[in-house]
Amino acid sequence: MTISGTSVKALAILGTGSDVGKSLIVAGICRLLSRKGTRVSPFKAQNMALNSFVTLDGGEIGRAQALQAQACGIEPTVDMNPILLKPESDSRSQVVVKGKVYETLDALAYFERKQTLFSIVQECYARLATEYECVVIEGAGSAAEINLRHRDIVNWPVVELADASVVLVADIDRGGVFAQIIGTLDLLAPHERHRVRGVIVNKFRGDRRLFEDGVRILEVRTSLPVLGVVPYLRDLRLDQEDSLDLALSRSVQFKPDVTNVAVVLLPRMSNFTDFNSLAAEKDVALRFVALPEDLRGADVVILPGSKNTLEDLDYLVTSGFPGTLESHVHRGGELIGICGGYQMLGQAIADPKGLERGGTTIGLGFLDVTTELDAPKICRQVRATSLLHGVEKHAPVRGYEIHMGRTIRGTANPSFQIEAAEIGEGTAGGDEGAASMNGCIWGTSIHGLFDQSGFRRGWLNRVRVRKGLPSISPGESELVSTQLRSELDRWADHLEQHVNMDAIFPLCDGR
Repeated sequence: MTISGTSVKALAILGTGSDVGKSLIVAGICRLLSRKGTRVSPFKAQNMALNSFVTLDGGEIGRAQALQAQACGIEPTVDMNPILLKPESDSRSQVVVKGKVYETLDALAYFERKQTLFSIVQECYARLATEYECVVIEGAGSAAEINLRHRDIVNWPVVELADASVVLVADIDRGGVFAQIIGTLDLLAPHERHRVRGVIVNKFRGDRRLFEDGVRILEVRTSLPVLGVVPYLRDLRLDQEDSLDLALSRSVQFKPDVTNVAVVLLPRMSNFTDFNSLAAEKDVALRFVALPEDLRGADVVILPGSKNTLEDLDYLVTSGFPGTLESHVHRGGELIGICGGYQMLGQAIADPKGLERGGTTIGLGFLDVTTELDAPKICRQVRATSLLHGVEKHAPVRGYEIHMGRTIRGTANPSFQIEAAEIGEGTAGGDEGAASMNGCIWGTSIHGLFDQSGFRRGWLNRVRVRKGLPSISPGESELVSTQLRSELDRWADHLEQHVNMDAIFPLCDGR
């Protein structure tokens, strides 16, 4: 089926494999199209990611599509990512359809729903096709998974639905780029191969001149132009899907003259993008840690969000974290829980409906709160103010909630005051989160709170004062936020410099 009756142009960015950089290539192209005045939208039919975002109307989509919408200068909607798969184990995922929880399914049961799910994909794409001049489509995994072709609802069926031209992206950094590209093209059906307009070689390191013969070989062997060889851009701070450079993040060294932050690397960690702005501060050393001994030297320990809170709580206990966390707190260190991490800091987590495994599990006991896992999932954007001691009173926070549990506070103080909530499940207003009497142990369900420069700097200065370091001007953190907001343009400039956009723009605007 092809969408008819519209003049929308469609460009599909497909890959030779996972993590070759499709998401960022889409974001960069979207930014460049938006700059030249094209009304453009991203689209990914099916995404698998534990980093997600909440739209204004309370729908949940992949974080990558939210970034791509930002690149387009438009508000993210569920139509841009109609199906989101959030892995709960190695064999099953929570399936989010049009922003709402659909079911938890294993792979076989999911594939059995192909026809129903693809009809939703068609419906969402059709709406975008009537609203925009161009849609830039992101594929998933490899464009040549021939054993899954009959089950595919994200790559070639979407390309054909949109009558899209295709650009193939390969990652030279992982090696084997010739086999990636030539092998992928050789495995395509003739009608699929015919749609491919060119190739982008991504993540190149070294002297570009040394790959000129490689470009010639690829163009001769494939009869396609190499549209660009994109150098690896260091220190690019844009939200990724589920790609953590663990070797880099775990090698960060703690120092006496900065705020040392350890984020515990949970097996089912979600929304690690919560810490991107924090890590960008010059007076912060942030690393992800997998073992209790890696917490040595941390001023702050953060338990992040989790897609399977009870399973990750078991991991903390069996790995020996509770005793180390207790020692950290007794030394005057700060302990924070966000979303699932907040639930773990409490006294107990009940699962009466078996949403994870059933029963009641004892929590870590650092906060006087209890959680009951329940449906429907709460998804909403919120505006709040800080109630934490030592942080500027009523420092504003904006963020979003994504959680299945309802957490009830006992004698603990609230950590935030919800000022307003956008449309979505859950009530607006009221106290949120919990904090110990001295405020050094606290939790919240709000994702993205460190993205707010005022709160971030106020909180960091509280840690610095406790450590005997001088406070830093709020203007320094505002500068960090400004720099982060400019990263999309830095990436788009980089792409424009190294990709033949004069060959790509006509595929998007009909020139």
